[in-house]
Amino acid sequence: MATGFEGIAINGWLVWILPFAGAAVIAGVAKAGHRIRDYTAVGFALASAVSAATLIPTALAVHEIHSQIPWISALGINAGVLADPLAIIMANLVAWISFLIMVYSTGYMHGDRDLTRYWFFMLFFIGSMQLIVLSDNLLMVFFGWEGVGLASYALIGFWYHDRRKDYVGAEGHVAGGIAMWAAPTHAGMKAFLMTRAGDTMMLAGMFLIFMHAGTFGFKELLEDTTWATNMAQQNLLVPAAILLFGGAIGKSAQFPLNEWLLEAMTGPTAVSALIHAATMVKAGVFLVARIGPLFFALASVGAFSVEQFFEVVAWVGAITAFLLATQALVNPEIKKVLAYSTGSQIGYMMMGLGIAGLSLNFVDGYTAGFFHMMSHAMFKASLFMGAGALLHTVGSRFMSDMGGLRKPMRKTYIFMLLASLSLAGAPLFTSGFWSKDAVFAAVLESGYAYSWPLFIMAVVVAIMTAFYTFRMIGMSFFGKKSRHIEEMEQHGHHMHEVGKRMWVPVAILASASIAIGVVGFIFEAQIHHLFGEYLAESFGIHGEEEEGEPGIHILPEGDRTFFGLNTIAAIASVGAFAIGAAIGFVFYIARKADPAAVGRNVVTNAIWKFLYNRWYLNTALYWGGVIGPLAIYRFIWRYFESTIVDGINPALQHSMTYMSRVVKAGQTGITQTYLFVFGVGIMIVVMLLLL
Repeated sequence: MATGFEGIAINGWLVWILPFAGAAVIAGVAKAGHRIRDYTAVGFALASAVSAATLIPTALAVHEIHSQIPWISALGINAGVLADPLAIIMANLVAWISFLIMVYSTGYMHGDRDLTRYWFFMLFFIGSMQLIVLSDNLLMVFFGWEGVGLASYALIGFWYHDRRKDYVGAEGHVAGGIAMWAAPTHAGMKAFLMTRAGDTMMLAGMFLIFMHAGTFGFKELLEDTTWATNMAQQNLLVPAAILLFGGAIGKSAQFPLNEWLLEAMTGPTAVSALIHAATMVKAGVFLVARIGPLFFALASVGAFSVEQFFEVVAWVGAITAFLLATQALVNPEIKKVLAYSTGSQIGYMMMGLGIAGLSLNFVDGYTAGFFHMMSHAMFKASLFMGAGALLHTVGSRFMSDMGGLRKPMRKTYIFMLLASLSLAGAPLFTSGFWSKDAVFAAVLESGYAYSWPLFIMAVVVAIMTAFYTFRMIGMSFFGKKSRHIEEMEQHGHHMHEVGKRMWVPVAILASASIAIGVVGFIFEAQIHHLFGEYLAESFGIHGEEEEGEPGIHILPEGDRTFFGLNTIAAIASVGAFAIGAAIGFVFYIARKADPAAVGRNVVTNAIWKFLYNRWYLNTALYWGGVIGPLAIYRFIWRYFESTIVDGINPALQHSMTYMSRVVKAGQTGITQTYLFVFGVGIMIVVMLLLL
């Protein structure tokens, strides 16, 4: 353990301090010129990434850096960095993807008049996210948690002038009396409020644990398990864990707090790539990956159960994956399709992490969930940046306004196709196939009583994912040019490829997802081995029974094929891709069938409308959380405050005035009158005494 800023420990601190420092100086640097400002912003992101990269040897050696300095001495709380294999891998993922997106932003956001503000919040976000990843205690995590919430709010509503071209959703689309489109300022406020609901739960869980343990530190919580036993005896440990998970539900847009992510697409596409695909929405997944082994280890040592916590995680993930995948099937906006997909794929990650705690082998589910997070961060960031290139060229967010762009935007098409194949789970050569298959296998081999319903839901979601992915590619790049494009070309705006600063980051991340896919079975095995050693060293969770070794012993992996695949899971993965991709190919690439003809059926049209209206969950949210409470408040104001409260004041005033007049009438100034009243008063008192 390192103390303070000694040795390599300083690099762990610099990973999150450097972006904050960049945010602090960017406004001053902007006065020296726009180009210097842009290079400075990208430079601080690169410096943070390099600092993170220097920690990789520590992770590969399955060592950790735990550095602390005094913070709140009165409570015995230190500020610290915990750079273990989990945090180091995540920090590098965040840092390098963030750097590529910052490079992309120099092209995508070029010429924006508020670019200084943009760089400030992007750097502030990166620093806050890295603070979440590298903090050694829940209190510091919460500071980073709120930091990414603030940055997200500011960047979602970045174009606060609310121009129509910056809206998300189709204007005029109403469901249950609620508008289904949003302006940037409205979307930013919605994201802020909905994530605060989850943050409130997280804060409650944190302080519930602190009240019993006297510490927020992850290492300290594991060293002395008395607090956990006491909380379990009072039936408070599982509720505290679920409250912490509530924060993850909010940040990672899981059901029922998923609606904010869809409107969040009002922000610049680079923001969508960074915050709402690659990093911030992964904060919830990372939190579960951080606390999941802790609760599992505590339960195993303390002989109490936390199974309900892991069940909640797994089923919330499964429900969210299914819910959002169905909505992605019918949405016409490319960024919203990707947003639905993000929430759905995060559901897979939660399913993997949840099934780990219900499994015969914790390491399998844990590795599967985290591997899918790594894979998804790369190909989804690539897809969002590719979508930004399309929007940049076409000037419309609707896929119906695209089409026929394969030739004029060949590079964007090729790399978006590669990233899309990873999202769809194309077999054997994409990272998405291996990571998704790992989740399938973990569910099947878990031994959980309800593993088959979870597995079936996962496979159905995979079919839908392949379909809407091919639908997106087909509508964007295949077929004839849309009327919108033809009109643009008539006005001299010819379709063309974007500049290198935009397509190169797309290419790097798409290529990385394929490169990992090519060696997927080896890469998965290495990740599994690394996390197996990490869980054994840090939490005493062992993947294989070893005679005489203390700690928690879990059964070894189930039977696998030569490529490390579970046979049933592999067949399901390949079959899901084949079915979904074939349907999408027929309707949207080969154009052998007209999807509009399918929708003319009464039943299918009703299903389409139900899905397009987002299961009416957004409608229920507004009626139950906004319109209903406001109606109650208006009723109270009208019939209580206005009538009763406001009525009491005049009545009291008039009563006092009347009494004042009565008293005043008795104040004549005549001595005989006072003597008469005094005498009458004495007579009344005497009569009362004689009774």
